[in-house]
Amino acid sequence: MKLLDLPERYRLIFCDLWGCVHDGFAIFPGVAETLAAWKQQGRQTLFVTNAPRSADAIRAQLLRLGLDPALDSGIVTAGEAGLAAVRGRPVGFCGTAADRADLTARGLVVAAGGFDELACAGLDTGETVADYAGRLAEWRAADVLMHCLNPDRIVHHMGEVMVCAGALADAYEAMGGRVIWYGKPYPAIYEHALRLGGNPDRSAVLAIGDGLQTDMAGAAAFGIDAVFVAGGIHAGEDPRFADGWRPIATVPTLGTSGAGGA
Repeated sequence: MKLLDLPERYRLIFCDLWGCVHDGFAIFPGVAETLAAWKQQGRQTLFVTNAPRSADAIRAQLLRLGLDPALDSGIVTAGEAGLAAVRGRPVGFCGTAADRADLTARGLVVAAGGFDELACAGLDTGETVADYAGRLAEWRAADVLMHCLNPDRIVHHMGEVMVCAGALADAYEAMGGRVIWYGKPYPAIYEHALRLGGNPDRSAVLAIGDGLQTDMAGAAAFGIDAVFVAGGIHAGEDPRFADGWRPIATVPTLGTSGAGGA
């Protein structure tokens, strides 16, 4: 199967961003052409991302990278799903200053002192999970409920691996800490995206992504077909999918130059 020649039944596409459309620095070659072809074919493309920020912030990033906003039908983020759950009450926060500014501008209230809930958007720039050992222990001792606003464990940025909020949440759960997860592979983000796409039958929906724990596992659990982008975060690996489930195709990249399938 080729991405430019998808079966007619797929009218709504849930497309991952980081690792499929861009690497945080540049849009991958051929991606705009693929998106334009889908639009010309009358398909809707929704970007469904585990980014811990608002849709507006992601749109601004895509504009900076040079992607035409006319090529998609909207953006759904894990950050907005988590923000909706904690908005209006003071919570702790961990993440970058940019994440904090974006979320507080949209209603996140960061506690000045003690807190029993924490919004985790990620690690601060240059930090590792090991750097949070002391803070994780403090949160666990206080039985803080962590809201993980990005289930991704790592992403590739300009050839380097960046640790994401999901890795910190994993470490916290391993200590016995309580975590509520937002974004892929959890159903709420898919249900929201389905509503934005006009609530078509799930047989008309196709997910595209490069994450096994997020994109592929989420599609399998939600009961929709998927295409696996092998050249993303799991490049060079032998992918393992959910028992009894397989993507309908595997492609090297989302770009037209890699739009073949297997």
